[in-house]
Amino acid sequence: MKEISTISLERMNNGAHFLYVSNILARAEADAKVNTKAAAQVAALKAAVAQEDKDLKISQKSLLTDDIAKADAERDALYSGYKKAVAGFLNLPVEAIAQAAKVLNQHIKDYAIDPKMQLDRETGLLLNLITDLEGKYKPEVETLSLTPFVTNLKAANERVRTLTASRTDEKMGITVGALKTSRKASDDAYRMLVKMVNALALVEGEMD
Repeated sequence: MKEISTISLERMNNGAHFLYVSNILARAEADAKVNTKAAAQVAALKAAVAQEDKDLKISQKSLLTDDIAKADAERDALYSGYKKAVAGFLNLPVEAIAQAAKVLNQHIKDYAIDPKMQLDRETGLLLNLITDLEGKYKPEVETLSLTPFVTNLKAANERVRTLTASRTDEKMGITVGALKTSRKASDDAYRMLVKMVNALALVEGEMD
């Protein structure tokens, strides 16, 4: 008697696994006799595949990632602009302005912030740098009229911090191993459908 043989679902990568069980579900639903006589098994597979699809999408990318990248780019552009503005005042032939620029330029060197560094590390360093600029170095900032840079840099840095915190909360809300669990549920539902179809072939004949 012909019957559906087994396949190693565990060895498939996540994308291939979802594609396979989705195709099996589509074939089962399209076959009137299977869909009728193995209705419970088809319904169970459909529910499992839907959950696997949801968990697969969550595991691939947070919806906040693009927003974080955009906010980070804005922050980096502001910081770069601030550094260039300070450097532009260094050689100005006005002693008070040149001295203020010298102090702020050394402050920039001390922090050595690189926009390419790890996201949270950059956020923390900028947080401290901005606190200095609003306090200890506020006179130098005002002398060079750079307060708008500081204000906007602070807002941009806060956006990044808020978004990354939200992404962390989002990830914490995801059950650990959710995709692994939903894959197993799909595997179990698939195997029950296979058993049912093989049993029907044995009892009613393999023609259908």
